Amino acid sequence: MISTARLGLKDSREAADLAAFLTRLLRFDRAAAVRLQLVGAAGAEVLAVYGRLPLGSAGVLALRTARLADSVTGSVAGAGGPGVDATVSAGQLLEGLDEEQGAVALPAPVTGPSWAGLLPPRAGWQLLGSAPADRVMPQLLASVAEFKERSAAVPEHHRTREVLDGIADEIWARPLTALPELPLRAAHAAYRIGFLHPGAQLTAHRSASWLRLTAPHGTVVLRTATAPGAGLGLTPLA
Repeated sequence: MISTARLGLKDSREAADLAAFLTRLLRFDRAAAVRLQLVGAAGAEVLAVYGRLPLGSAGVLALRTARLADSVTGSVAGAGGPGVDATVSAGQLLEGLDEEQGAVALPAPVTGPSWAGLLPPRAGWQLLGSAPADRVMPQLLASVAEFKERSAAVPEHHRTREVLDGIADEIWARPLTALPELPLRAAHAAYRIGFLHPGAQLTAHRSASWLRLTAPHGTVVLRTATAPGAGLGLTPLA
């Protein structure tokens, strides 16, 4: 790995949480890339890490932020200056994490996948509602069980990716009962990436064609079906 900069994180817990996020992404795709952005005012900067969950024919974006040490001015000049914005290998970023020291070495940029060029807006979000995770989990787990049952009932010689994606699309396009403005697939993606925790408060937002589900441990974002090229079928993984 060729490192272009080293960033100090707020503490070792930030490094551990970021490592867990990257590890989950890599379980979905060993060649995963992530988009990095350094945002916030001096002294209150965070490293925003966007990844894509390739669940089905398209995917959902997941965002995890890591608070940085009080001063990072000048420490990222080799990565494009204080306003870092680059796409890098998720695996190499994970290798560059030092949980003991609470720091991360940024690898050299890579040619990014198409999704990395179209991120959700930072502002202009309208609150749609909120609900505790405990109200979401029963519907979510029942739907996971339904998918497994219906998939298992398909004869093996007909159990193609297209058939499984069709079952997934039907299930995960249903409204999330606790937050009906969102499709169930938003909660499923948040669950798969480790953002849903017992007792956590969830909020739903909309900005133009984007929908967002935010939890204390991270955010998932997807585009509505009316957005051009926004097919977001999810196939749950066992």
